[in-house]
This record gives sequence, C-alpha cells and structure tokens, in this order.
Amino acid sequence: MSDRIRRHLLVFGGLALIAVAACVYAALPIAWEHHEHHKGFAGRPMVTRTKQGIPGDPINFGLVGAPADVACVFRAAGWQAAHPVTMRSSLAIVGSVALRRPYPAAPVSPLFYQGRKEDMAFERAEGRSADRRHHVRLWRLAGGAASNAARPLWLGSDSFDRGVGFSHYTLRVTHHIDPDLDAERDALAASLAATGHVAGDFQISGVGPTVAGRNGGGDPYFTDGEVEIERLDAGCTASPVTPTHEDSPWPVRLRTFIWRLARPINRLLQGDPAI
Repeated sequence: MSDRIRRHLLVFGGLALIAVAACVYAALPIAWEHHEHHKGFAGRPMVTRTKQGIPGDPINFGLVGAPADVACVFRAAGWQAAHPVTMRSSLAIVGSVALRRPYPAAPVSPLFYQGRKEDMAFERAEGRSADRRHHVRLWRLAGGAASNAARPLWLGSDSFDRGVGFSHYTLRVTHHIDPDLDAERDALAASLAATGHVAGDFQISGVGPTVAGRNGGGDPYFTDGEVEIERLDAGCTASPVTPTHEDSPWPVRLRTFIWRLARPINRLLQGDPAI
C-alpha cells in the first residue's frame, strides 16, 4: 500500500470518527426524552443529601410494589433489613469492623431525599465484618407516578461499601464506596430478578452521565446516570412468567453501549485497581 493511499485512509478514518462522535453528541439531548413516557418522574431531583446538606449518593435504583413485597424480594435474594442507628447498633458495627466479627444487619448512615430520611434500607454482607457490604436505601414516593397507594414507587440509592475510613468532608469515620455505581446497580437488579418476584423492569433518567461525581463522604463515583426500576409481583409470589422489559429509545441504548465500553477507562481515572 502506497503512502498516498495510507494517508487518504487515515484522513477518511479520522473524518468518519468525527462524524460518528458528532452524531452521538447530537443524539444525547434526545436520549433525555425517554422518561416522558413516565411523566410523574420528570423534574424530580436524583441526588440524595447528607444531614449537613452535602450532595450524597445519586438515585440509581427503584421498585414498584407494596412494602411487604419489597421486604419479601430482598429476603428471597439473601439481603437483610438494616438495623436502625442507635447507640447499641453503632457500638456493634464498630466492634464488627475492629474485631472482624459478622454483623449482617449493621446500620447504614442516614441520607435524605427531598428532605426525608430513607424509609427502608437493606444490605448483603461480603466478608467477615461490616466494612464490606452491598446496601441500598429506599424512599417511598407519593403523588404523580407513585400515586397508587397499594403499589407505591420506591426510589433508592444503591452502592457497595468496600472499606472504612474518614470522610473527606467532615473527617468522621464512614464507609467508602466503590466508584462503579452501575455495576452495583446491575448486580442488585439481577439478584432480585433471580428470585422470580420481579414482573418487569424499565429505566428512567437519573443524574445523567457522570465521570467524576463525589458523594457525601467525598468518595468518587461514575455512572451512566440511569435509574433501574423493577416492578414486583404482588403478594410475595414467584411468577413463572418471564419478566417484561421496556426498552429505552435507541439514543439511550447507544449512549449506554458506549458508556459500558468506557467503563475500564472510568475505573482507571478513579485510580481503581479492579479494572
């Protein structure tokens, strides 16, 4: 191949990449319109806050179902309801971490969504103590898309605690989260779906694509910004029917595909060794 042809191919390839990037960029505004099929979600904030008002973990998960169905699906998936924060539970979690003793129902620090502390919190321990655990906080919504009192909507923030340290903002002892929120969200969705109690799922727009987010403890995170919503079967019954899946529009799927390809790069940018 001659140098001239090689140069032409390189130029053509470069222009093609620029064209593809321009198309993806132009499609991003369209991608945000997919939640208009669920108008009750539009305009809601999608980030929690700490007691001090610092932006906390983003909303990235949700459920539709009665409180008893929510408790049932987590129990079936091997998760436990977190104990409330009391002097006794606080001392117990300190002892768990210091002495490497199990505490599968250890309390979670409170976060606030639209001015309210979480209504429920569930966790699944990983390892010998409470320093490593999967956990999710859930807030029950009222009005709009959540107006069905028998089958309310719950929005939640799901993350993985990978160790204990000091908050970058308050210097208080706290858990540090894994930065890959999407991996944790997807794992939780798969865990609950495997119980047979999930009737269907769809996604809504959350905080949007975020490469260098920071939670209430100053921990970095990255996410595609989508919120996974799962509809639960009523009455704590496992359905033999395959769950229905509501696809997002193609611009959202394209953006998600590109984002997942960039996941190793995002982990590298956060200085995470688990690439």
